[in-house]
Amino acid sequence: MLPRVFADATSAIGGTPVVELARMRDVLGGTVYLKLEMMNPGGSKKDRIALRMIDDAKLRRGTPVVELTSGNTGTGLAIVCAARGLPFTAVMSAGNSRERRIMMEALGATVELVPQAPGSQPGRVSGADLALVEARKKQLAAAMSAYVPDQFGNRSNVLAHEEGTGPELWRDVGANMDAFVDFVGSAGTFVGIARCLKPKGIRCYAVEPAGAPVLAGGSVSNANHPIQGGGYAFKPPLWDASLADGFLTVTGEEAQRWTRLLARHEGIYAGYSTGANLAGASRLLREGQAKAVAVLANDTGMKYLSTELWG
Repeated sequence: MLPRVFADATSAIGGTPVVELARMRDVLGGTVYLKLEMMNPGGSKKDRIALRMIDDAKLRRGTPVVELTSGNTGTGLAIVCAARGLPFTAVMSAGNSRERRIMMEALGATVELVPQAPGSQPGRVSGADLALVEARKKQLAAAMSAYVPDQFGNRSNVLAHEEGTGPELWRDVGANMDAFVDFVGSAGTFVGIARCLKPKGIRCYAVEPAGAPVLAGGSVSNANHPIQGGGYAFKPPLWDASLADGFLTVTGEEAQRWTRLLARHEGIYAGYSTGANLAGASRLLREGQAKAVAVLANDTGMKYLSTELWG
């Protein structure tokens, strides 16, 4: 086969492979298909939305870009902005792992760290922390006359998965799966993929942290959890409840356990939210609600070296 040569790193975004977790079938309780989103250039699924949001905006070269991020969207934006000639500033909570800041800075981004809210724990970003980041993002964007992609409200976030990730899953797995499970952050992944898969008869389940099941209508008992990138204890603007066939809750300890099992048994080094997806998938399988589940490996474990996940 001839090598594929791309014009820049953005052309390498998408088209990620799927692995059937055959070595974990017994411990999972059934079949899980894992789509390796950490194989995108920035090491996460967020590269997809970064590319779609920037290209849909049709910005002039040199336009400053400012965005709130837990690190993965920021990394994707740093890559896309570098390729498109756009100066990029990432605004991130100090509670996120330092690897994310280091990676964004290495890619040419300016990173603005926002101190956490009183009572928040390092490594555990709450909705209150995110509100502080949002406020600082607005200040910087106004001062710089910058374009703000607004991943939490940008329809391009959903379209990146509805027209990209979802069709790829259907192409590669198809009717071999009967359910899709996703830990919800901005909601773009869940909503986009569910819009693609539900019309084909695939049931879609949203995963939330056990202490903040707000999408399922529950109360918040503990907004501080270690699953970075989601579970912020509020309903994202992009959320569409009509697409959810059910809700699953996962503790930080469960997410950690499943992430470590994935590395040990399958040789796949991922982050917390991937473990949360596996925990939810296993629950469906063991309760007999599904026979084969598709999930995403959202990002690489290399972004969590300083956290308790791998520390």
